[in-house]
Amino acid sequence: MIQRAEVKFSALCTKSNEWIFFMHRLARQVRFSVNPFLPEQSLGANSFASKPSGEGLAIFFELSIELISEVDRSTGFVVNVAEIDSKVRQCAVPVFISKIQENYSKAKHVSLYSITEMLHLAWKRLESKFLPAQLSKLSLKLNPFRKVTICSEDIQMVYFSEKFEFAATHKLWNKDFTDEQNKKIFGKCANPTGHGHNYVIEVTLKKSVSDNDFSVGDFEQIVETELINLIDHKNLNLDIEYFTEVIATVENIAIFAWKKLAGKFPEQLLHCVTVWETDKTSCSYFG
Repeated sequence: MIQRAEVKFSALCTKSNEWIFFMHRLARQVRFSVNPFLPEQSLGANSFASKPSGEGLAIFFELSIELISEVDRSTGFVVNVAEIDSKVRQCAVPVFISKIQENYSKAKHVSLYSITEMLHLAWKRLESKFLPAQLSKLSLKLNPFRKVTICSEDIQMVYFSEKFEFAATHKLWNKDFTDEQNKKIFGKCANPTGHGHNYVIEVTLKKSVSDNDFSVGDFEQIVETELINLIDHKNLNLDIEYFTEVIATVENIAIFAWKKLAGKFPEQLLHCVTVWETDKTSCSYFG
């Protein structure tokens, strides 16, 4: 059963204004569940939900793998997703099962540092399994709103991401435009009394894999104090001074969020802020 595969295209180089070839980024999600107290994991038969399936109250994970390569002309694949599923479950999933069971048997906390170590061990077991395709990214979703990622660009760093929500109203309006221009450019978003959104914002930190001193609670408190409390249930145009001169688009909200959070995380670097205005519209800002 196919879960979900995503293909991204990126041109590698040009010659005489003609593309020499294209590299593709293929992303695949592999879902699995771990019961830390059972000696054997039930494999199950529904990979869309999770495989191993998890018995009773199990821990659910989603491991995302990204591979970079040219398309094989004979198959049209970067890598057959069935092969990805098989090798990830054979080589990577047992890493998480064994490490989680080992920690639970010793009543030991599974820290973010421990999770990063698991990701790195899974990386080592997978990096040569899909050649000539290169392993580019490995990301473990810990819950629907939090994930940990390592990338080939800088394997000594880990990226921690978490989503937050806030509600706000805004009006898209340029005071230098005429009323007609504003209505033409911004449409319904130029409604004189404004309109609201339930926004979602994802904050991503970049930290060293050797950094064992990271508290999710402290991270959340910083985001809550420095950003969410400022903008949640506010009229952005009237209540936030920044937006008296800057149009409160999703692009500019991402910039505002970056400015409020940059430098606020000791020992970690702010890597990216992504703001969703709706489930169809989002903007990421990397400072």
